[in-house]
Amino acid sequence: MNRIVIIGGNSGIGKSLAERVSARGIQPYLIGRNAAGLAEVAGANNGEFAIADVLDETAFAAAVKAACEGADVTGVAYCVGSIDLKPLRQLTGDAMVNAFRLNSVGAAIAAREAGAALKAAKGAMVMFSTIAVGQGFVSHTIVSAAKGAVEGLTRALAAEWAPHVRVNAIAPSLTETPLASKLTSNAAMREAIAAMHAIPRLGQATDHAALADFLLSPDAGWITGQVFAVDGGRSRVRTKG
Repeated sequence: MNRIVIIGGNSGIGKSLAERVSARGIQPYLIGRNAAGLAEVAGANNGEFAIADVLDETAFAAAVKAACEGADVTGVAYCVGSIDLKPLRQLTGDAMVNAFRLNSVGAAIAAREAGAALKAAKGAMVMFSTIAVGQGFVSHTIVSAAKGAVEGLTRALAAEWAPHVRVNAIAPSLTETPLASKLTSNAAMREAIAAMHAIPRLGQATDHAALADFLLSPDAGWITGQVFAVDGGRSRVRTKG
């Protein structure tokens, strides 16, 4: 059976992607920190899982390598992210470094360990950025810089792995996932942000998982090196003013 490795697959976009992958007969292999969540999602979707923290480089690299051994790995999805919002005056070097390690360094390590398997299968990799890379948002210094590195990594890997492996990224706007709960739990804030979109709602995990599943499939066989905004039109469309 073909396998897609999903890093950060116990909730949110990763969980939704696991469900879609399983529905088309591919085994999801989940890697993350939450053992109970991973076991629940893997069990419901005929999958397997491994427990590893992206910030523990040795353990994480070993987990990705093990996920790829003896399997036909047709795809890797790096669904890990962070939303560290604060003004520049509150920035610390440690916060900046941790965001880079979590968002971009972890993605690069996953790519390094899965590269041989992906090339053998002529597979694909998907990573996640944010529309804040393409637009300047207040208090987004840390996350915009870290996710900007993800976009650079996407294009660099697409070039390095061509023509054997396709690499793309998805840039969401604010999405109702556990990661964004500090923002979305406030009803007034949620409604105000939703109104900023041409399609006036917040994103759902399924919005992004649907595109990720397509990009990991053979149907996207001539798409690589791209960053796709899934954002209700926020990055391109203004309906007021």
